[in-house]
Amino acid sequence: MKAAILDGYVDEPSCLGVPPYISPYPRYIYGMLKDLGIPAYYTTIDHFRRSREAKAYFDRVDIAIIIAGIAVPGKYLGGKPLSLTELGRLNIRAEKKILVGPIVLETEMRELETLDYEVLPFPFEYHLFRLLCRIAGEKDREIESESSSPTRNFVNRFAVLGSEVVRQHPEFPNLICEIETYKGCYWRGCSFCIERIHSVPQMRDGKAVIDEIESLYRNGIRHFRLGNQTDFLTYGGDFSKEFPKPDPEFMLAFHREVWRRCPNIKTLHLDNVNPKTIAEYPEASAEVIKTIVMYQSPGNVAAMGLESADEGVVEANNLAAMPDEVMMAIELVNKYGRYIGHNGLPYLLPGINFVIGLKGETKETFEKNFRFLEEVMERGLLLRRINIRQVKILKGTPMESFGDKNVRRHKKYFRRFKERVRRDIDTEMLKKIVPVGRRITSLRCEVKEGKITFARQLATYPLLIGLIGEYDRNTWLDARVVDYGQRSITAVEAPLDVNRATLKQLEAVPGIGRSLAAKIVAERPFRSIEELKKVLGNQFKNPELWLSIAL
Repeated sequence: MKAAILDGYVDEPSCLGVPPYISPYPRYIYGMLKDLGIPAYYTTIDHFRRSREAKAYFDRVDIAIIIAGIAVPGKYLGGKPLSLTELGRLNIRAEKKILVGPIVLETEMRELETLDYEVLPFPFEYHLFRLLCRIAGEKDREIESESSSPTRNFVNRFAVLGSEVVRQHPEFPNLICEIETYKGCYWRGCSFCIERIHSVPQMRDGKAVIDEIESLYRNGIRHFRLGNQTDFLTYGGDFSKEFPKPDPEFMLAFHREVWRRCPNIKTLHLDNVNPKTIAEYPEASAEVIKTIVMYQSPGNVAAMGLESADEGVVEANNLAAMPDEVMMAIELVNKYGRYIGHNGLPYLLPGINFVIGLKGETKETFEKNFRFLEEVMERGLLLRRINIRQVKILKGTPMESFGDKNVRRHKKYFRRFKERVRRDIDTEMLKKIVPVGRRITSLRCEVKEGKITFARQLATYPLLIGLIGEYDRNTWLDARVVDYGQRSITAVEAPLDVNRATLKQLEAVPGIGRSLAAKIVAERPFRSIEELKKVLGNQFKNPELWLSIAL
């Protein structure tokens, strides 16, 4: 018996699996198959599309498991997620085809029933393992002592057993692994969010999480994001209270043990933070934030759900935090995290989410949202990421009955608000966070478009950097900031070899410009700094220039 796993990618409120991210699900599934003695092949939907061999392999196996579901749509540079339409055209001829992932939350069951797949509920892990046990002829196998109501610790052994699957990913080792710390949300009230399906939060044991990280580390992974939870601050905290309280001692011990076992990690970041936690427990939250700044890597972003700065919308949708509480959370993260790290970015900055189309929204809501951002600017605070999206109506949420009427009604307000934020807020924030001349390190080149190559760090919510020049995919380099887009920066390689650089690259360097760049090109090659200084004239005294170029 053989199996194959097709990763169609996922994007959930607390989990991202579009390259360079890999979600935990392939590891869990591969670990289950390995536990049952079933050899498994894994690949991504992008590789499947272009590989005849991959397609043929899926036709020869006994079990094909497809992972899919974009519950929180975004724009993706690293891959194209599998859609429902494409799923219906895959034409995989495996004997048993199983569909898992959040796709079951965004799609009507009658649509899925038209496909030749066994569709499992989400979350799927427990159901999948029971099904695989039956297929493998191990119906009586004990799954857990509490088999009728498994906890999230159910996945622990599979996470470690399945860690080697990352080596089969087409982008290995250039991956950032999502690590699940817990599932579920204590709030479980936000009208639009699917996290309610996980019920009360279920923690994974801290030692098991570190075991998983170490196992991935031994398999060559150096980039990690502690995601898959709705509020990282409360991982390991006290959930007996109305609002869970962070445990600074647990967090400190957890991070120290990660680094003791995995001393050469390159990226350790987090995902979500609930601003309500900071508002309720500012002192405990401050201690955890200090630990994050000390033990996680720079360029980190704490994504916070503001959703709306209109208090009426907050109340109508039972959102977790009021605008003033979110502002307090932004201030606290800035207090400890805004200092610059070794990779050219602040250690930890807040990011905020806006969701448009919620109940109670009016045209005044958009003004309140923009005014909130203006106040952030006026206070001198930094935001690394402002995410603005229209609500997606998902099954089982209160928004299902309300529908998308406000999305349709407020399209023009949404468009204007987004344009104002991108024009008047985002660029100004970038200028403060990464000023012209700042060196950004460890950039991975991903996509070439004309004479520009787009590159990013392997990070949580990485900056998109348009490098002037043409570089091969998976080239790693450092760069210096020379200009700004609305949500991206323009940069040149640093240091830039004046004897090899293009005219466009040279003229972008601060202090050179078009005419001097043309003169440099005409006079090269330069064999010494003294020869170059003669061409540069008075500009050779410019320190920014010498930081940017080299022979």
